[in-house]
Amino acid sequence: MTQDIATPDGEPQANAPATSGERIASLDFIRGVAVLGILAANIVAFGQPWSAYSWPSAFLTGHDATADWMWVAQFVLIDGKMRGLFTLLFGAGMALFMEKAWERGATRWLQARRLFWLALVGLVHFFFIWHGDILFLYAALGFVAMFFLRMSAGKLLTLGLIGYFMGALLYALTIGSAYFIADTSFGETAAMADARVTLEETKQESLDDDRTEITIMTEGNYADFVEHGFAEHASDPIDTLYIMLFETVPLMLIGMAFYRMDWFSSAGETRQRRAWGWGLLLVGAGLSLWMALWVKAGGFTYWSTTVALMAFSMLPRVLMVLGLALLLALYGNTASGWFAERISAAGRAAFTNYLGTSVLMMLIFHPWAGGLWGELTRPELYLVVALGWAVMLLWSKPWLAKYRYGPLEWLWRCLTYWRLFPLRR
Repeated sequence: MTQDIATPDGEPQANAPATSGERIASLDFIRGVAVLGILAANIVAFGQPWSAYSWPSAFLTGHDATADWMWVAQFVLIDGKMRGLFTLLFGAGMALFMEKAWERGATRWLQARRLFWLALVGLVHFFFIWHGDILFLYAALGFVAMFFLRMSAGKLLTLGLIGYFMGALLYALTIGSAYFIADTSFGETAAMADARVTLEETKQESLDDDRTEITIMTEGNYADFVEHGFAEHASDPIDTLYIMLFETVPLMLIGMAFYRMDWFSSAGETRQRRAWGWGLLLVGAGLSLWMALWVKAGGFTYWSTTVALMAFSMLPRVLMVLGLALLLALYGNTASGWFAERISAAGRAAFTNYLGTSVLMMLIFHPWAGGLWGELTRPELYLVVALGWAVMLLWSKPWLAKYRYGPLEWLWRCLTYWRLFPLRR
């Protein structure tokens, strides 16, 4: 999520060997884009029933034609891409952290301790703030990725790409089959009868949980929210590890490879990377748009939206993630001005911003606070996103002008090294 080293001053020279500070500056900028984008990705799940994240019919406020096109835009531009960038950056951050740790004579036990504390924070986030936490996933699977840190950049990239494409194939054959069984004539055959019944039961279980959530989020209190999380979703963090394994670990390895290859800097042949970046981004976006229009033309059924998001979009998504990473890395090394500086500052405090926006959304939507849960349409939810972006962009830079780290970044660092670091500059 975030690094332990502040970005140093100084302008890197084009095609010069990459400096640590240059790579950190690029990572901060990309991380800033990702932490802003992740709120746009999660806003529906913050303010509407969980199923509405992928399925427009679950909106309590309805979903008109304008909202349908907004679903298409979010599917193409946001869904999965910001999480993918975050995952890529987490892998790069692990490589950077251990590079500095090995220079000081530390071992991977320091990384393990860092991941342990992140996992605890993730569980607190999941059970007491929001059930869409991703920190526990990163920490737990980070322990897996940690054992690949000594690999060369080429091996990391190869293994990451092969692992990702194998995972995409696995998801397409397993999760993706649900659409053909539930929504097409293929599922009407006698051989598929039991499978179709099982899928309908799975769908109803999800909608039943939505109904419970609706009661809690409109009439309940904070204690009801926490109790429901422990009673009905206690296994979710572990279940997510199995579901996300073949996407998350490969992307972490690719992020490590990008860092080792200096692709988060302006060193080397930037024109080729720019061409690859735009090519991957545009091809992935085109395929994602085609898929989104296919889902829309089919009427946004429960299983078409679910499998499009979780299975069929994996390959177009990784093309866009890699393209975005290449382009944002090049831009992040030269970006300047008020807006770019604030994006980078938001990235340097990404840990605090990620959890902070969850707290802000809780205060806006929960019935014991703002009470807007289930009340806003999709366009109105995006206005809340704009508010969250404004908060992140406005507070991060002034804070980091006075302090060395974001609040949670500082706490994480102190817990990792088990000593108190100075916070004020």
